[in-house]
Amino acid sequence: MGTRLLQRFLPIINNAFRSHSNLNRHGERIIYAPTSFIAVRNYAKGKDKGKEKKGKGTKVEINPTMMSEVVDVNKIQERCKAAIEKLKDDFAKNLSLRSTTGSIESLSVKFEGKEYELQELAQIVRKNPKTIVINFSSFPQVIPDALKAISKSGLNLNPQQDGTTLFVPVPKVTKEHREALAKNAKALYIKCRDSLKDVQNDFIKKVKKQTGISEDLAFNVTKQITAMCDDYQNEAKSIYETKHVELVGK
Repeated sequence: MGTRLLQRFLPIINNAFRSHSNLNRHGERIIYAPTSFIAVRNYAKGKDKGKEKKGKGTKVEINPTMMSEVVDVNKIQERCKAAIEKLKDDFAKNLSLRSTTGSIESLSVKFEGKEYELQELAQIVRKNPKTIVINFSSFPQVIPDALKAISKSGLNLNPQQDGTTLFVPVPKVTKEHREALAKNAKALYIKCRDSLKDVQNDFIKKVKKQTGISEDLAFNVTKQITAMCDDYQNEAKSIYETKHVELVGK
């Protein structure tokens, strides 16, 4: 192949040399070699194309059958779904633009080392659209803990105590109130996100502790656990972003 190419181009080269020759004053022939060149680009073979891009932006395919050889996939999904449901529940109970009786009823109160809903400890009645009445006559000793829970609820409530009764004015929806709720929404989202990361870390540790599996299988399962938990984290983020827009009104 190389010999044929050389034979083809030799006449052209000789002609070029002849066309650029001349005699000097001593009768000696001067030959001028052409100085133009043809650039030839070597293209990569098909199998070499895209090597640099290999692995970039590649979506990990989740194979529950493969994962189940190493970890309990149902447990991963159960814990992740539980974290998502808790986030939704917390948003529904604690982040209403208007503080409703229902959100106060389900407010968590820690009393004597145990968690109770406020409605288990007191009688709650909406006296009128602007006032909620909470009667602690059956458990007056829980009032300090209830006040603490209300102040930390993020509902922007300022209860007024009269004996064993709390009168809770329902606040107007102000810009400050919206921003306070949005701040609480972010805190609840971060808590959910951290819970999902804990699930991911717990099961990756279980994979690393396995002794009877190949390195390739352990590596692939670890990637799939991360991908699965990432999907749930993206879901949590989407829920938070929707709620944020709702709260700040943008």
